Amino acid sequence: MSGDGTVGKALDVLDQVAAYGRPVRFATLLAESRFPKATLYRFLQTLTSQGMLEYDSHNQTYALGVRLVRLAHAAWTQSSLAPIARPLLDQLSAEVGQTVHLAQMDHAQVLYVDKRNAAQPVEMYSDAGKVGPAYCTGVGKAMLAFLPEADLEPVLRQQSFHRFTDRTLTSSETLCAELRRIRARGYAFDDEEHEPGIICIAYPILTDQGRVLGALSVTGSTRTTSLNRLEALAPRLATVARSIARDAQAWRFPDSFLQNTGT
Repeated sequence: MSGDGTVGKALDVLDQVAAYGRPVRFATLLAESRFPKATLYRFLQTLTSQGMLEYDSHNQTYALGVRLVRLAHAAWTQSSLAPIARPLLDQLSAEVGQTVHLAQMDHAQVLYVDKRNAAQPVEMYSDAGKVGPAYCTGVGKAMLAFLPEADLEPVLRQQSFHRFTDRTLTSSETLCAELRRIRARGYAFDDEEHEPGIICIAYPILTDQGRVLGALSVTGSTRTTSLNRLEALAPRLATVARSIARDAQAWRFPDSFLQNTGT
């Protein structure tokens, strides 16, 4: 919870509604809210009147409003690599036939900002707009490995190290050892560390000065590919990552974007 006065509390309520991923009733929100009934209702009314939420009187549910969609689109256009990388992702996806991800750091987490599905789609967690862990995803580790030491330390302290599979790295010590190998190699793998049966190769997107802008990955299922086959794509990913970084050099990102990457 933010706790930053009235605005922060209202944003907490907005986050709560968003977390459900579907329209939600007042009683459901109240059952999990830290606010009294009257306070929660007042915040919901204010957010609805401002277009941040929409209220369906027939079903008596709250959902995210159109104004949020407009704001999200503006933020995506101004602060995301997605518009810059779109044609390159399209080309790479057509070439490899596997799922392609584009991600950025959102403080200590991974934000998936774009995705191209495989020719034969495989069900997996990641979708554009979703947030995932950094310590057990290929794109997350690719970005962590190239953060400056001073920026990496606070990010590591925020990792949860929850064990998703029997291959998940569950301590900062084992993760740091892995990050050293990634820096030496230049790219990262996800060897079924976040989801069973899902593997990937990921390449960092770096400026000429080494600043982390994001990461690119090619992801597949262990039923249809292997890490060795994915590793063969490393030179192609390196070329695409450099092209995205080159195109991004002319794009002036807001200061908040650079702060959110941890750099």
